[in-house]
Amino acid sequence: MSTHPVVADRALDRAVDRAVAAAPPARRLAVVPPPAPPREEAGAPSEPSGPAVPRARTAPAPGDEPLLPVVGGEEQVPLVTGGTARYANLDVAASAPALCWVADHVERVLPLYASVHRGAGYASQVSTAVLEGARDVVGGFVGARADDVVVWTRSTTDALAVLAGCVPDGGSVLVLDLEHHANLLPWRTQGHRGVTSRVVEAAPTLEGTLAVLADALAAEPTSLLAVTGASNVTGEELPLRRLADLAHAAGARLAVDAAQLAPHRAVDVARDGVDWVALSGHKLYAPFGAGALVGRRDWLDDGTPYLAGGGAVAEVGVDDVRWAAAPARHEGGTPNVLGVAALAAACDALQALAGGALEAHERALRERLVDGLAGVPGVRVHHSLEGAPSAIGVVTFTVDGVAPGLVAAVLSAEHGIGVRDGRFCAHPLLERLGLREGAVRASVGVGSRADDVDRLVAALRALVAEGPGWEYALVEGRWAPVDDPRPWPEWGDPTARAAAARPCGG
Repeated sequence: MSTHPVVADRALDRAVDRAVAAAPPARRLAVVPPPAPPREEAGAPSEPSGPAVPRARTAPAPGDEPLLPVVGGEEQVPLVTGGTARYANLDVAASAPALCWVADHVERVLPLYASVHRGAGYASQVSTAVLEGARDVVGGFVGARADDVVVWTRSTTDALAVLAGCVPDGGSVLVLDLEHHANLLPWRTQGHRGVTSRVVEAAPTLEGTLAVLADALAAEPTSLLAVTGASNVTGEELPLRRLADLAHAAGARLAVDAAQLAPHRAVDVARDGVDWVALSGHKLYAPFGAGALVGRRDWLDDGTPYLAGGGAVAEVGVDDVRWAAAPARHEGGTPNVLGVAALAAACDALQALAGGALEAHERALRERLVDGLAGVPGVRVHHSLEGAPSAIGVVTFTVDGVAPGLVAAVLSAEHGIGVRDGRFCAHPLLERLGLREGAVRASVGVGSRADDVDRLVAALRALVAEGPGWEYALVEGRWAPVDDPRPWPEWGDPTARAAAARPCGG
């Protein structure tokens, strides 16, 4: 993997810029637009006419305002009680909204979208440059080594499934019970190749968990240790360098599910000794259906091709096939060029932030949220790893005596606040935390602001003190307002669906 190139010299930009030379100059991919000017408060006095008077401007404190603009950041949604409210999206850990910069870049690339790799047309050559140039961008975003490979996938789940098919025959994979299902289930599908997987229960503390892993690695030969970089339930991070050292000392390799980590913290696989990292565009403010697996080439070159089909082969005969090397080996079919372009644009935008800005923004919001929840009677915040080095902006909580689904429904219908409820595709961890019936998760990101957190805390105080302000009932397993008066767009009316889906069993 080559070093992250200077944006002005990148093939991706050069190709697109030549194609739109007749159009007005486009913004550079890696230049993040400046934040919007402060909104005028209603009733605030207008600026006096005449020469401008210099004034000192105070920068907002971390978390007070969005760090980057996102599509829909000012969207108004209807309330069951009447009127509207700005949508407070505190469910970014599930799927993050698109950065405005990402949406603009996709719109810029779209007119020249075409087939890739074998097309002779101008648009095909531009699209190929976009697809292949993005490998350097995403590889640079995660600190890939010079000889690492970037495989395009649909998501983190897809990326880990690719890697599962590349574990050497007869190998063994070790995981913790605190993992998302995306890092629990793919390894179990490889039994036909003699690949086995073991799940060990994390200890209540970080140091205890590292000791458990060390014992498990020493107990029997292990090919791969697969862990989350940050929990999608509690937000707690794991120390990747220490985990890599543990794995390598035992002759194993380390794969990291970075679905939650990558949007919130800098990832550097070369620095930390990580062998593979998997990530999703839809968690990274690029919800256009792309993800990536980045890491060492050898297993990927020898592994089972993920999707048999065009593009994954070097030569095909009537009775035999010679598969291509990675990444093509695992990218059969027509790739998601626009999704890849979006993912690369998001990586560039996040890398362009001032050093420490993202961490400071999220730390301020998380602390504000945890402190606020601590002051609401009956609300409990849940943790799983005492002593974790830090935590991203993901907080899971319960409200005594109120079903998690009802809490989420009230927050949405009466306050315009989006959160997640259920078991977050992490059933073993929720079971161990005593949350078999689920919990509520609030998560923040670059588009979040202090007002979102304050509204959530105030809404929970009202719920605890006064109960719901509307009548709710269980409808196909989900809490919903009775006789819901809110208007829905005709292209997204939830009442028109036949049945409510419950992914992950909650």
